[in-house]
Amino acid sequence: MTTYVISVPGTFTGDVGTDTRTRLARALSPADPHGTRMGSAEGLDVLSVNEDNTFTLRLTVESDTGPHAEQEARQLADSALRDAGLDEHSAPLGPAVITGIDSEVR
Repeated sequence: MTTYVISVPGTFTGDVGTDTRTRLARALSPADPHGTRMGSAEGLDVLSVNEDNTFTLRLTVESDTGPHAEQEARQLADSALRDAGLDEHSAPLGPAVITGIDSEVR
């Protein structure tokens, strides 16, 4: 198994308060990239939100292949968004992309 850091971009289509962002980050915490050398060294946050309401989810996924890692990250992102009270209309996601590969997890 290889540890991948996957980025999933998206856009909040309406106002998303601090409470919702906190719930989303909490739902994603098991996949936080800070547990990898790359995520720790580069200070990758699990959720980054820009002023224009676009956001990036950075997730750590263990998988045998890149495509499976991207698919799993997308599923994690969808599930976390639902847990935070968001759906594909209020927070549509773009394609998942491999940001890095980290074979040494702390």
